[in-house]
Amino acid sequence: MKKNLLHIAAAVILLFVSQFSFATVPPLGAAANFVLFSTNGAVTNGGIGFLTLLTGNVGAQVGPVSGFGNVNGGMHAGDGATSSAAADLLTAYNLLAAAIPNYQHAILLGNETLVPGIYNLAAQSSLDGILTLDGQGNANAEFIIKIGGAFATTANSEVKLINNAKACNVFWKVEGKIELGTLSTMKGNLVANNAEIVFGAGVNLEGRALSTTGAITTNSTIAYTPVGCGSPVLNGPAAPDLKTTSCYAIFSGNGNVTNSGVSKITGDVGTNVTGTTGFAAIDVTGMIHTIADVSTAQAATDLGGVYTYLSNLTSEIELLYPAQFGHNLELTPHTYKLDGATVLTDSIFLNAQGNADAVFVFKIVGGALSTNVGSKIVLKNGAQAKNVYWVIEGALLIEGNSKFKGNIVVNNAAIQINSGTVLDGRAMTTSGANAVAAVTVTIPSTCIGLPTALSTSKTDMASIYTIPGSVVVTLKNASDVNNNQLTIYDAMGKMMIKQILTQEKTTIDTNFSSGIYFYQLTGKNNTVQSGKLISK
Repeated sequence: MKKNLLHIAAAVILLFVSQFSFATVPPLGAAANFVLFSTNGAVTNGGIGFLTLLTGNVGAQVGPVSGFGNVNGGMHAGDGATSSAAADLLTAYNLLAAAIPNYQHAILLGNETLVPGIYNLAAQSSLDGILTLDGQGNANAEFIIKIGGAFATTANSEVKLINNAKACNVFWKVEGKIELGTLSTMKGNLVANNAEIVFGAGVNLEGRALSTTGAITTNSTIAYTPVGCGSPVLNGPAAPDLKTTSCYAIFSGNGNVTNSGVSKITGDVGTNVTGTTGFAAIDVTGMIHTIADVSTAQAATDLGGVYTYLSNLTSEIELLYPAQFGHNLELTPHTYKLDGATVLTDSIFLNAQGNADAVFVFKIVGGALSTNVGSKIVLKNGAQAKNVYWVIEGALLIEGNSKFKGNIVVNNAAIQINSGTVLDGRAMTTSGANAVAAVTVTIPSTCIGLPTALSTSKTDMASIYTIPGSVVVTLKNASDVNNNQLTIYDAMGKMMIKQILTQEKTTIDTNFSSGIYFYQLTGKNNTVQSGKLISK
């Protein structure tokens, strides 16, 4: 009886351990930040650098990291990040090794469907064809595939996820070399123990490639860390307050603003110094500020604030090869730095990962930004042009027939946008010429600015000035009493006061905070006087 009870207890414990092992895939800790990582081995790209597109950190605790182009993540070699990743990878490997299988499986995978569980393949194995992992409607479904030797996939083989299965919950523990065949599509976290990982040309991996000891080699690879399973939601930095610049599609704080050809503009156009020429009113849905006025003055001030905010943001990721910007690189919500003259070739994909409020900021600090003809900024998974910002410490040249997205702030340099380009955003420079030629520009968000009537003073009906806590208005014609209305707005166009003037001299209590305000005085026959007030 006692022996039977012991057997029953052992069976219960074994069942509990099995269920516990199955229910919890191992946490990767710091290793989760890496798309490619080796504790001890070189991590290299074997092909043309910009043809390998990676999202996630790349690194090795011991061994060189080389051959890569721009990476949507950090490059690490023998630093604190790799030290933590190495320790956490070892812990994860040991948990995978201890996991008790639910299923024994033949060494050949492919053209079949697996349900959630822990699978054991006793020896060297391969994937040929399509392997489907079925989450059975459970977003937390977990798959652990333990392989007792090397593992290879044939060319064009594929791992497919259905019914809520997620790549972040798929683990491959391999006791030997992992070799992914040309154009294979893999899902999950690949963990090679004491062996290398080799990517054939054109492999696509949603997951991670991690080795406890062994080199990792890519070649025209697309690999990205999976979303979900507790991975952080990427919001990017807080967006700047555009204030009155939100009304402008094309603007210079100090420089000529010119157009040639037929340009379709949605938003205001103007400069605060010199002049604006070449724009046809019929083609502009907004106001053309041909000369400086109170609106352009405020916009110039506000643009300086926007520039200061963006330029002071801390960069999270540096793209190390500015001259190779583009080439279908996919980026996620972050503040990016490019230190050098930057050239956009082909396309950039901005992936908001389902977060419509996610913000992207690009700080080009070492020179100009130029694009090739027909270049594109492509938004995906909820990304919005209004949440994309470019701050450039040099000139901007957008070549013809490009499709550009975002709010552009150039500092002390010229902007040129050539024919056929479509800009979903704004093109603004703190100081410099701003020239467009047969383009389409549309501001991508609500305009918050001053009423149009404030931009020009049509007549001189009154003396208007501020004293502490008040505005004093003295009409110049007694017949205007009871016929004139004073409206005062803050710098964002919010109405603060609206009042009919019933006396020749009126003192209006304001108690405004210090700052710039604007007034509009309307009278008989639609006469208008407008201007700026400064509250101290």
